[in-house]
Order: sequence, then structure tokens, then C-alpha cells
Amino acid sequence: MTRKIKRAAVLGSGVMGAGIAAHLANVGIPTLMLDIVPRELTEGEKQKGLTLEDAAVRNRIAAANKEALKKQKPSPLTSQSSLQLIEVGNMSDHMTKLAEADWIIEVVVENLEVKKKVHAQIEQYRKPGSVVSSNTSGISINAMAEDCSDEYRSHFLGTHFFNPPRYLKLLEIIPAKETDPEVLQFMKVFSEDVLGKGVVEAKDTPNFIANRIGTYGLLITVQKMLEEGYSVGEVDSVTGPLIGRPKSATFRTLDVVGLDTFIHVAKNVHDQVEGKEQQAFKVPEFMNTMLQNKWLGAKSGQGFFLKKKGDKGSEILQLNPETLEYEPREKLKTKATELAKQEKGPRKKLKALVAAQGDRAGDLIWSIVKPVLLYSANLYGEIADDIPSIDRAMRWGFGWELGPFEMWDAIGADSSIERMKEEGDVIPEWIEQFMSQGNSSFYKEENGTVSFYHHGNYKSLSFNKKNINLRRLKETNEVIKKNSGASLIDLGDGVAGLEFHSRSNAIGMDIIQMVNFAIEHVDQNFEGLVIGNQAKNFCVGANLGMILMEAQDFNFFEIEMVVKQFQDAMMRVKYSDKPVVAAPFAMTLGGGAEVCLPSAAIQASQETYMGLVEAGVGLIPGGGGNKELYLKHLRNVPQGVDFDLQKITNTVFEKIALAKVSTSAEEAKENGFLDHKDAISVNGDHLLHDAKQKVLGLARSGYQAPKRTRVPVTGEQGYATMLLGAKSLALSGYASEHDLKIAEKLAFVLAGGRIQEGSLVDEQYLLDLEREAFLSLVGEAKTQARMQHMLLKGKPLRN
Repeated sequence: MTRKIKRAAVLGSGVMGAGIAAHLANVGIPTLMLDIVPRELTEGEKQKGLTLEDAAVRNRIAAANKEALKKQKPSPLTSQSSLQLIEVGNMSDHMTKLAEADWIIEVVVENLEVKKKVHAQIEQYRKPGSVVSSNTSGISINAMAEDCSDEYRSHFLGTHFFNPPRYLKLLEIIPAKETDPEVLQFMKVFSEDVLGKGVVEAKDTPNFIANRIGTYGLLITVQKMLEEGYSVGEVDSVTGPLIGRPKSATFRTLDVVGLDTFIHVAKNVHDQVEGKEQQAFKVPEFMNTMLQNKWLGAKSGQGFFLKKKGDKGSEILQLNPETLEYEPREKLKTKATELAKQEKGPRKKLKALVAAQGDRAGDLIWSIVKPVLLYSANLYGEIADDIPSIDRAMRWGFGWELGPFEMWDAIGADSSIERMKEEGDVIPEWIEQFMSQGNSSFYKEENGTVSFYHHGNYKSLSFNKKNINLRRLKETNEVIKKNSGASLIDLGDGVAGLEFHSRSNAIGMDIIQMVNFAIEHVDQNFEGLVIGNQAKNFCVGANLGMILMEAQDFNFFEIEMVVKQFQDAMMRVKYSDKPVVAAPFAMTLGGGAEVCLPSAAIQASQETYMGLVEAGVGLIPGGGGNKELYLKHLRNVPQGVDFDLQKITNTVFEKIALAKVSTSAEEAKENGFLDHKDAISVNGDHLLHDAKQKVLGLARSGYQAPKRTRVPVTGEQGYATMLLGAKSLALSGYASEHDLKIAEKLAFVLAGGRIQEGSLVDEQYLLDLEREAFLSLVGEAKTQARMQHMLLKGKPLRN
């Protein structure tokens, strides 16, 4: 049968329930969110004369949790408009509405008996064929539905989202014994393609995959800290990015998660396992005391760390687990940490640390990495069927850059296993077999094909065809041309890809030269071009360091030449005979946005943070961004409809002058950076594939470059109007004198200079104004101070 999920229902509106409902709404699925009926009135309800029978009271819990979504940071909503798709109610009056849902997700309290009662209720009201799942972090999926009908159990499974659902990629799907294989396969594909998740199939075991290993690893780290006398701050200073883990490292992660949540998850495993494993999941006494004291972390204001204001400003203190008092935070700095910092990438950094025997940092890392590797190996086959599932779960759920078996390969599987034996560790039997066959790595990669060790042999690792991996693609497809900043790659099917790979993907002459080559080569040899990459960010703008250096040396001719060439390259992108589709994601700032705006279409990742932010470094956009954002707003006006040109100009002026950055692709659309031609990919792994399909769609529909037209501008009157608004901000204290100077230059460019209102000008005229304004600001001492501050501190200077 053909399944579709057009409507969903979420039972339970707490942090996870509301977060899941928000994520469903973000992707356009109308969602019913229900919670229990309150037992008592609030003081506010009493004052209004409400009773426990009033709908406002009965729906209060779900309604309040829906409202709370607006204020959460980071926002669980890609757009405030997503809230319109969430309907609230209660689990006494509105269960009949479950019959309208194609997918019902239970997210109630982590108690087996409570969950069983809820599933018995769901069975009374759901329509046959609808999928039912439980978002549990570790309660048995089979036990929950054991009293339900065969038809219910065949449509029931576990769907373990990670918090926050919008941002954390992992979704563990746990089939029950009687789950219909067709239902399981449908949910895997739906979750990846529609929800944008990285799906891992887990087995019905305590805490499944990621929480089982992740909790174990955290507890082992705490135990080693106590045994070896390390401090909380020392541990966090070396268990973050230095070994391929998130910046929150160990104890900051616990503060973010919440100590109460962590202890609950740990206890869940502790109560279901035996022997040494049970002992490993025993929470140290000082953490239980913290729980009693309600030192839960970020949500209670203190945990392993405490932010305290003093004479010298705010200071972050660390908890001493022996005295339970806070003291100055320490960092662990050794010869090994300094050597590791010089290495490139998590693999080499980790290997350098583990190899540093006798070094205080090296010994700590080995003492916490080794148990996790052995524990993961012992769980292989019990929690998942293959090692890639374990590695992916840890990468997608806990933010590790390397999963356990990838870590093993990084440090050298053969040498590290020998070291474990020398230290008296018991090696799992299958690992012994792995070694006896002469193997030295769990993964192998050859000619773009990845294989993994599986039951005595190597098995090819399958990837979704929508996952285009540029690194592997470049190993099998010829790189057409490459320089220090970018590469032109054959993506297949007649589409080329332009990949930026300069430092931070900053735009310099190397990228500009490759853009020009790409447009010319694609016009002659390909159907179209995708501009995209797979770095941390799409592009954070122009090479600021180069511009500052040239400005300080008074090489303004050089700067003008680079800016002119950037403008010209973007015009070539815009008027290319073949469609150019930009595929932005993450930070797409300044010049990064300017690359996207003139393209034939934009295929943006849902998590795209786009904005023209040059004002923050004392400049205005110089690569055509002012003109293109203005034109995007003009194009959004329906044809034949009268519009206020000044209002549009003011809107664009405000967005550039205030350096507004979207918090999602949906918001970028609301801000006018995306329009009807553009689209959004929920799954970031599918972004390049979707962009490629967009190129092919445009090419096959007879794509023609846009016609060159003249642009209406507001002229001198519009310039005065914008300047008046900027001066009002300055007088109110919201803008500095230099902010006002930047705003004046921007207003002049957007207005088209001192000409008559309604005049039509060509694009080159606006580009010349823009370039002139950019150069005049580059020469300002205060602009150079802002640029230098951004390069040194990574944040804007208000001067």
C-alpha cells in the first residue's frame, strides 16, 4: 500500500513532546498535541472565574507548552508561522481526533505502566493502518504494546528523537517483534526524506544505542576524574573538540542535558543489567547530592559549573566534587595537548593524545577512550546489527566527530588492541577473530567505495543515493579544475559542481577566478552548475584579512580591482546561459549570501543562516548584494499590483543596515533572501542532490537567462527618507556616529544616488555606486578597527 503522513498527533507536550510537534510543523505536517487535564486551577484562572470544566483550563498544559515554544533558545521553530499547524487539546476530551492522524507519537512520562495505559487508549481511537510510535529513551518497545491487538502491534515501533529534535540529527527507530517490515521501511524513508533525520535501526535493549554508550562514556569519565584527581575544568578542557567531541565536552554537556535527566537515563540501564556493567552505571554519590540540592545545570542556574559576577566581570567557576564548593576553573595544558592542537582533524589529534603515555592529558584520554571502545565492541550485535549503526548513532546523537569504531581506526586498531592486552583487558571474541585474520581497520575505502568489517568479512556500506559525498566523488570522478580556493567537479548527469574550500570558505581572487572559469566551462559542456560544498559553513563572506591588509597598505586600487571582479563574476552567474543553483547551508553571510542572490535559484538547507552582515565590520555589501536583495524584494511583488517603492527600499535598507541574519531557511524566505523560485532541503545530506535536480529541472524546461532590465529607484527623496530613519536611531542611542555614516552610504546606493524618484537605472550603475561606497568605507579608521576586531575576537565592535 502507498502510505502518506498528512496529519500527526503527539501525546505529551513536555520538552520532548512539544519539540517533536514543532519539528513536524516545521516540515508542514499539521499536528495535534494533547496533554493531561489539570487537577487544580491556577490563581490566574481563579481570578478569571474559570472552573476545571472550562476548555481553557482543560487544554492549559498543552496550550502553555505550545506558547513556550516561542521563547525557547535555540528556537525549536524554523518560523513562528509553524505554530499555526499545532492544534492543542487534552487526553480526556480530544482522543477521538486521533482517528484523523496517520502517525501517533506517544511522548508521556517514562513509566512502563503509564505508557501501556496510554497505548490501550490510543488503540480505542486510532484508525486502522495508522502508525503508532513511542518516543522513549529506553523503555522496552515490546513491553509497551504487549496487551494490544495484532494489528496495533504490527504498526507499532519506537522512534527515539534526540533533544532538541530540530537540531539533533539522530532518530533511533526500534522495531518491535511484530512490527510490519513494510511499516518499518516506510518510517525509515519518511524520517530521512521528510523529517531530515539520520536514521539508525536499534534493537529493543536498555537505552538503545546512543544513550547506552554515551551515558557509559560520561560515567567512566567521571569515575576516572575521581580516581586520578583531575578537576571538572581540566576534564572539559581536553574532552571536547580536541578529541572530536562538542565544545560542551563532558560536564558542560551534563549541565545542558540536566543532571536529573542524565541520572534517570543512567538508572534505566543500571536497573536492567548485571555485574560489572551495572557497577559502571552506578552514579557517584556526589552527583546524587547535587540532585538533592537541585544543582541540575543550566535549567537551575548551577551544576558542574557556576557563572558568577565579580569585580572583574563574569567568571565561570567549577565544582569541586569532594567539597561541593565552587572554585576557579582550571584547564589541563600539557606537552601532549599542545602537540595535538597542531595536528589537523580529530583523527590525528586523538591519535597524538592517546600515544602520549606518561602525559597527564594523554593518560586521561586513553583511560576514558579505551573502556568506551571495549564496551562498544561488547555490545556489537546486542544493540545494533552492524558497526556503522553504532558509529552513526554516536555522531548524530552525541555530536561526536568519530564513532567508537572510527576512533579505533584513527588510533590504530592493531596497536591499540595489543596495548589493551598488555594492560590485562579482556578482548571480545569477535575482535580476536578480526585480528587473527590480519585486519588492522574496521573500515576500508577504495575508489570511493566504503566497506566495513562484518561477521568475518568486509561488507559494502550502503548510502542513500541522495547523499552526494564530494570527497568520495572527487576520488572517482575527474576534478575538472582546481586551485587553492575552489574546485570544479563533475557531479554526473550533465551537472557540474563548484566547491569552495578556502579557509572558512572566504571569498578571494582564487574563488572569483574559479567562478569565472566554471561559468565559461559549464556554458560549453554541461547542463548547469551547482555552487555548494560540505564544509562547516557555506561561506562566511569575503577574505576580510586580505582586504584589511591592503587597506592598511593604502592599496585601494587593488581592493577596487578585487571588488569589481567579484561584482563581474556575480553578474556572470546571474546571466549565465546555463542555470546556476546555489546550495547554501549553515553560515551564509556577506559574500556567501552575495553568491546565492544572483543565481537562477537557491536550494537551501533548512538550517541556513543567511544575511548581509557587512555593516558589522563597518562596510556595506560590495559584491552586488544590495542590488540583488532589492531586486529579490521587487520580484516578490505580484505582477500587475501597485506597490510602494519607498516601502520596499526601506525594508531592504533595514535588513542590510541592521545586519539581520535568518535563523533558518524559512526565515530567510520571510526576510526576502529566498523567493518563489527557491526551495528548502530539510535533510542537509540531500542538499547537493536536490540542488542538482533543480538544475536539471530548469535545464529540461528550456531555461533562459533573465532579461536585462532597468531598475526603478527612489532617488534623492528616498535617500532622505532612509537617512531620516537612521538619524532617529542615532538620536535614540541605538546607532553610533560611524553606524550613521555606514547607513548614509547604504541609503545612497539603494536610492540610486541623487536622481529623481522613480528613475530607471541599469544594474551596472548601481554596482558602481556600491563599489564606490565600499571603497570609501574601507579607508575609514573606524571601519578598519571593526575589521581587525572581528578577525581577532570573532565578534563585531561597536565604535
